[in-house]
Amino acid sequence: METIKPNKQPFVHGEVALVGSGPGDPELLTIQAYRFIKQAEVVIYDRLVSEAIMDLVPEHCERVYVGKKQAEHRVPQEGINQLLVDYAHSGKKVVRLKGGDPFVFGRGGEEAQFLLANNIACHIVPGMTAASACTSYAGIPLTHRQVAQSCTFITGNVQDNGALDLPWHTLSDSKQTVVFYMGIKSLPTITEQLLKAGRTASTPAAIIHKGSQPDQKVYRSTLEKLVELVIKENIKPPSLIVIGDVVNTFDEDHLKHIGYVSPK
Repeated sequence: METIKPNKQPFVHGEVALVGSGPGDPELLTIQAYRFIKQAEVVIYDRLVSEAIMDLVPEHCERVYVGKKQAEHRVPQEGINQLLVDYAHSGKKVVRLKGGDPFVFGRGGEEAQFLLANNIACHIVPGMTAASACTSYAGIPLTHRQVAQSCTFITGNVQDNGALDLPWHTLSDSKQTVVFYMGIKSLPTITEQLLKAGRTASTPAAIIHKGSQPDQKVYRSTLEKLVELVIKENIKPPSLIVIGDVVNTFDEDHLKHIGYVSPK
């Protein structure tokens, strides 16, 4: 058995910190994330890091944007890995700033492996992942007694061959909440396969666009009508898809009292 100590080591030159910035609201940053950001000499950041969080980066800090959109990568992952190594070798305190949590669909594990293979110390700083933070802001509990006893997070990104190969049969339980990240473009496949797996057409569903940010929008519908909703409302990424009975836990009047009102 090995003992892994919490990240209390000082941030020194020539090291990299993989920092989760959460879904966008700077008030959701951890104190640890804020501490590393304030020490950064170079920040290499993603598309999903909000402007409000980038405003916290020190003025003297060099900023390197490596944002990705589906099928449109400004810098390929291999290039990002090498950037981290090169800046660390130059003696900088490097912060790799990611939306959400580095280890939840953020490829943080790959980057950490590459850094360690190049003998570079790597700090891992957790962030609030969108599935938990954005659903809370939208008034959707991921689990709820007698309604949902489990929750599954899934990436909606397709494979290189264009397929979305998932164990759909494991997602059929009506008491399981399913959350898809990056699933807007593959939504027709998602809805079709979930219906084939046994989910009912009337299963409550929601799409949270830019969750936790000032322009957050939440759209509630049913599984069979989600694709139609996306087309009608012209919903774009970044958006989170939530499927399950928990979507309707609170009615519209209750939502007003927890700080959120959905668009009409």
